[in-house]
Amino acid sequence: MPMYQNGELELTVKSLEARQDEIMKKLYELKAAVEGLAKTVTTPDADMDLTVSSSLSSQSCSSTAFKGITDLDTVLGKDLGALRDIVINANPSQPPLSLLVLHSLLCKRYRILSTVHVHSSVASVKPQLLSCLGPRHADSYARQMFQLGFTLIWKDVPKLQMKFSVRNMCPIEGEANVARFLFKLLAPYPSDPAAATMVDSWVDVAFFQLAEGSAKERAAVLRTLNSALGRSPWLCGAEFSLADIACYCCVLLSGSAPSAPANVQRWIKSCENLGHFGPAKQLAQ
Repeated sequence: MPMYQNGELELTVKSLEARQDEIMKKLYELKAAVEGLAKTVTTPDADMDLTVSSSLSSQSCSSTAFKGITDLDTVLGKDLGALRDIVINANPSQPPLSLLVLHSLLCKRYRILSTVHVHSSVASVKPQLLSCLGPRHADSYARQMFQLGFTLIWKDVPKLQMKFSVRNMCPIEGEANVARFLFKLLAPYPSDPAAATMVDSWVDVAFFQLAEGSAKERAAVLRTLNSALGRSPWLCGAEFSLADIACYCCVLLSGSAPSAPANVQRWIKSCENLGHFGPAKQLAQ
């Protein structure tokens, strides 16, 4: 066994520590890459035909402050070293505008690796659908740089679906439910039951009456919106919430914006001034 002086021994230990750190770094990168491959192999979406873009969106938007801080580990479970990836299947004939707004907001809070795919069940999609999550990021290959993955797959599905853990959870279905899940990554729901119920009520009104209702139902909802917005700047009071995101997107989809009453028109401009609604407005046109 070789004999070392104190100084030599210290240098040898430091060299071994540096080598260990380098090995651990490479193992971490390999684990992240394998996790990304596993996500594709273990999900029915493995026959994705085209990866269109990967991005870390960092649009310069007006800041939107939410009360309370959400910890990703609390909502999504403990980070075990691999990138946590949210996978959404959406039909290109029904673009989920609210999810684009929430994606923009999430990108202001976290380092997001955003990717758009086209599934083999879809012949083609409009160019704006391919770039709806922003431009390709130069470091998209280095998954360990990001806190959260956001994968959007344009697929022929009857209803929007979302999976977070492809092995351990059933899909969440419906844009309203997925929007609720994503919003909880930004801020906790109101602790007051009445306030939380109000948010949920507006979300249901947006997706079931504004988006899918008859012309008579939409007109009634617009009158209710106008009345509520005459009492406060946002639908649930003084703070911007998921209710505003859902209703704004469904007003746009319904084509009601140009003929909306005065308070609704003012509120639409207030939403757009926040800077997060650009992708949704572009797809709605």
